[in-house]
Amino acid sequence: MKIKYLLSICAAAVLSFSACVGDLDVQPLDPNVTTAEIAYATPGAFNQSIAKIYAVWAMSGQDGEGSTDIAGLDPGNAQLLRSYWNLQVITTDECKNAWSNSWVPEINGMLYSSTKNESIEGVYQRCMFTVALCNEFILQANASSVLDAAQKTQYVAEARFNRALAYEVLMDLYATPPFITEENYSLAPSALTRADLFDWIETELNECRDHLPTPSAVEYGRASQGAVDFLLARMYLNAEVFKGEAMYTECIAACNRLFTEGYALSTTYANLFKADNNITSSKEIIFPIVFDGTKTKTWGGMTYLIASSRSGKAVDLNRDGVNEGWDGNRATSGLTSKFDTFDPAMRDAAMLTDARGIFDSNGRSEAITTTSEGTFVTEGWAVYKFTNVKSDGSLCEDTTFPETDFPMFRLGDAYLMYAEAVVRGGSGATKAEAVTLVNKLRERGYGGAGGDISESDLDLDFVLDERARELYWEGTRRTDLVRFGKYTGSQYVWDFKGGVATGVAVNSYKNVFPIPVSDLSVNGNLQQNPGY
Repeated sequence: MKIKYLLSICAAAVLSFSACVGDLDVQPLDPNVTTAEIAYATPGAFNQSIAKIYAVWAMSGQDGEGSTDIAGLDPGNAQLLRSYWNLQVITTDECKNAWSNSWVPEINGMLYSSTKNESIEGVYQRCMFTVALCNEFILQANASSVLDAAQKTQYVAEARFNRALAYEVLMDLYATPPFITEENYSLAPSALTRADLFDWIETELNECRDHLPTPSAVEYGRASQGAVDFLLARMYLNAEVFKGEAMYTECIAACNRLFTEGYALSTTYANLFKADNNITSSKEIIFPIVFDGTKTKTWGGMTYLIASSRSGKAVDLNRDGVNEGWDGNRATSGLTSKFDTFDPAMRDAAMLTDARGIFDSNGRSEAITTTSEGTFVTEGWAVYKFTNVKSDGSLCEDTTFPETDFPMFRLGDAYLMYAEAVVRGGSGATKAEAVTLVNKLRERGYGGAGGDISESDLDLDFVLDERARELYWEGTRRTDLVRFGKYTGSQYVWDFKGGVATGVAVNSYKNVFPIPVSDLSVNGNLQQNPGY
């Protein structure tokens, strides 16, 4: 972005991004900063502003890979997608990191506490920053005299969707974040109960849905009615966790709406995660986080997801002729063992029967046994699911910063949400219909009907494992395990759960993360989550 905006929350940002300045007439001390009166003077400025809101997921700051919108948060390590992915994936049975950074053992072993952790801080503060941006944008759009009625209606709906998404993430990961909208500015906002926050998000999504474009009319990368239906389906699937009420019938209804909106599975699974997935897989990707090698340069985001999963021999990322594998994240045997091989006695990535397993086992043991840190090239299969290579095999022009978009919401996930809701007793669909959708995913992976299941195979254990096979490393696993009652406790343990090589039970309070002390210290209306 070339314009710097004076947001009503800027003065409070040094202390907390959940706090807001009530005086909207505050003038900037820096003459190079543009005031709101100027920044929102044209329809084009509103388009830049809404683009900034979407970009928080992809970029830490407006001035390239080294900039950050939030003082004290590293632009790479604490970038939003990177931080969110760490919490949702590395804490689970899907992945472990090999680095020696201070945050690594805490995230690898679910050993996090109220002490500051970059990833926990990154998701919280950047989601609250999104909320603040949206609140200011909604105020400015509603008061604008330069937008026509149609522009104003769509822009406000887009901001409300982005704010609802940020709050859904906060509700999932932190349970009771501070609650603030354009209507209740406060220097010390209180939190809603988790159930009340759920109801508020649901209402917001339902109210803004019809004011958003249909999937066939939306600009790629922006919110559509389909994105609303997907987010509602995800919330309803997790409603027992979020508000103590089963809403599986509502989940099925949201999925059924989604299935009529023109989406279609990508023909080839691997193409969903390649550098031209905006073209090859745009019919399956419902809501992406968009990356561009020249316009969205960041050491977080897809740069991190791709580079951290490679060793120094990476061919799809390099800088100045130097290969750019970072020797960081690799699969656990808890993930790879869910994929069958042609020879059950031989565990080799090249022999997997399901093409969704995009791993490299060359020179590696399947299990991580010695330690979760420092053994990247020898223990745990490498994951090549995300790549900066195009579907035709060609490299992108910029091989330092990827072109690959992150599929935040996609149709394959909706198929599995639908199937799970059916198994859990939701009405509005049959088990036969659910099996048909699951088999579409498996036939894409197996290249035919060799992996098809029957109705008797479709139970909750199968659904959880199938979600791992279809959606691994896409940022869903922690939420899935919490919903199934397996993230904490002793019902399901995996290597290095609880910081122990063989895995141990973890206290249930860790189903959510701590509210950062940086916010608690400036807002006496907040309470720390129990256990921390």
